[in-house]
Amino acid sequence: MIGPRIAGGLLAVATLTTATACASLDPSARAGEAGVAASSSTRPTDHLDLLVQQALPNVKGKTFTSAIVDLPPDARAAPHRHGQAFVYAYVLEGTVRSQLADKPVTVYHQGQNWVEEPGAHHLLTENTSTTKAAKLLVVFVSDTGASLKTDDPGAQG
Repeated sequence: MIGPRIAGGLLAVATLTTATACASLDPSARAGEAGVAASSSTRPTDHLDLLVQQALPNVKGKTFTSAIVDLPPDARAAPHRHGQAFVYAYVLEGTVRSQLADKPVTVYHQGQNWVEEPGAHHLLTENTSTTKAAKLLVVFVSDTGASLKTDDPGAQG
């Protein structure tokens, strides 16, 4: 697990760069990263809002992306993958239930975090509350040009 100092540092970087980086993002890129449409259920889903997306100058072919993932009350994301991206998630608000393939279901509260190795299959991501929103800061280190999220709605969580 990443220590509190690193988590706080990542949060500070995302917060400090939001004002300038958000203005420089292509609006069409932002709209393209919105949460997936609800499936056959009426349960709300997640919404991803990009903060920063920048090629890493010292790692050819890799891009750093930070985003806020909003999970409305009772929201559940479709099972998904993040390709070959390394993912770090930090709970800013609320409580999130999560499960990666071959791992137990884990509940994360505000201030807690986890990482997802490249190629991980995220079977479950849901807000545990039916009345309060949850919010994540998510950081991706991905191949430049790769999709950040590919849904796998047939998978069971």
